Amino acid sequence: MYDMGTRKRALALVAQGRSLNSVSKETGVSRAAIRSWQSRIEPLSGDRSRPCPRCRATPEPPDDLAAYAYLLGLYLGDGYVSAFRRGVYLLRIACADAWPGLIEACAEAVQLLRPDNKVLRVQSQGCQYVTCFSKHWPCLFPQHGPGKKHERKIALEPWQRSIVDAHPWDFVRGLIHSDGCRITNWTTRLVGGERKRYEYPRYFFTNRSPDILRLFTDTLDALGVDWKQPNSRNISIARKASVALMDAHVGPKY
Repeated sequence: MYDMGTRKRALALVAQGRSLNSVSKETGVSRAAIRSWQSRIEPLSGDRSRPCPRCRATPEPPDDLAAYAYLLGLYLGDGYVSAFRRGVYLLRIACADAWPGLIEACAEAVQLLRPDNKVLRVQSQGCQYVTCFSKHWPCLFPQHGPGKKHERKIALEPWQRSIVDAHPWDFVRGLIHSDGCRITNWTTRLVGGERKRYEYPRYFFTNRSPDILRLFTDTLDALGVDWKQPNSRNISIARKASVALMDAHVGPKY
């Protein structure tokens, strides 16, 4: 009795993390109906996608290593994996509306990792959630677990470390696109006895997890990028040569 638009809207609200009860009240659809759609509408009707490379008898790395390194950075910054039902998991990456290019890049990376699964974009206030259902997100992101990332240990598996070592700039770009920025700072200096304003670019990365900060700085060290940590949550990159490196491989959000 409900058209496909109503069904998709209800499932999109659930994908935002809303309870079945609140979605039912907003849409006028019973909770039982919404639950049934979760198992009848793609991609929730079972994972028909190609086998996960990590689930094979001999686990293999993902097919697109650069896309994985980038998505890993996004996930560690602004992403999370949550159990849905019947062994299906939901990956959600929060992307600010101000950066449409970032949203496109995120959706492309998710699609490259799970090419046979649908990638959805769920609008929320000030941002879009790039989402995708799959049974295999915990395989691809073993950092998944209960609680907030900054309240538990975050460490890369050896196979993830190999990918980051092979594609460090993609990893750094994902981290900057999630929890970082490129800004223009300014200061003043005396020039010929006259105080003049001086502007310079700087990159910042902010995260509450010391483990994720360390993953970021370890990768910067391997790339020859100088950095400083002004406080417990921030990493600053301000030296001219290092900013130039970051501009060449990362650049500002867009």
